[in-house]
Amino acid sequence: MKIAIIGGTGVYDPRILTGVRELQATTPYGAINVTVGTWQGQEIVFMARHGKGHTVPPHMINYRANMWGLAQLGVERVLTTTAVGSLNPDMKPGDFVLIDQFLDFTKVRQSTYFDGKDGKVVHLDYTEPYCPEVRAAIREAASQNGISINCGGCYVCTEGPRFESKAEILAYRRLGGDLVGMTNVPEVILARELGMCYATISMVTNYAAGISPTPLTHQEVLDVMAANGDQLKSLLMSTLPLIPAQRGCHCDHEQKPAVERG
Repeated sequence: MKIAIIGGTGVYDPRILTGVRELQATTPYGAINVTVGTWQGQEIVFMARHGKGHTVPPHMINYRANMWGLAQLGVERVLTTTAVGSLNPDMKPGDFVLIDQFLDFTKVRQSTYFDGKDGKVVHLDYTEPYCPEVRAAIREAASQNGISINCGGCYVCTEGPRFESKAEILAYRRLGGDLVGMTNVPEVILARELGMCYATISMVTNYAAGISPTPLTHQEVLDVMAANGDQLKSLLMSTLPLIPAQRGCHCDHEQKPAVERG
């Protein structure tokens, strides 16, 4: 199981995979549940980030268990989807954005495996947080399928579950943020710590507070996701065969924690 897709409601479609089965993995950080199936001869792991039925709020997701569990299953590449608000007028509701940077404004999340309990202090480089090989595959898939995608953008991750204030959005814009969401951090951080390639396709569902002419609602997020869900799934599945079989990036590293795979 070399590739995993992390998404939410509207992303997973059981008709895409064959031989679908449910798996549970026990990790040092808790148990996870995933769906596994076969697509074009390769096993794909799908994880519902917010749990079945979208029941887990972003600040309560067990990110460390999720990513560790994927590593235990042998996953090396992780493709994820996120629903985001836009701070950038050039990134409109319904657009796809292939983010390449993040700003972390989360507050209470456990965002690292390197807690010093093993007597080691580890500092990893995040100059390029998202895998260039997987990002290139997504760009090529979008091009082949005539899907428009913004190839770059800075994701601002907030704690949630509330939406942001107008003042916060103004500050994030001044700091260089393009999009705002609640889930990409610490996923991207933990993936790199575990030596996994990680890339995200963000779907703009609304303009952020103070930019949107109306108050924000969760329903508008669901509506835009539903309207663009098929195109997003097409982009994801078209990306899979374009990912190189052998990794030539620098996402893997010698300092990653020892994960017992099986």
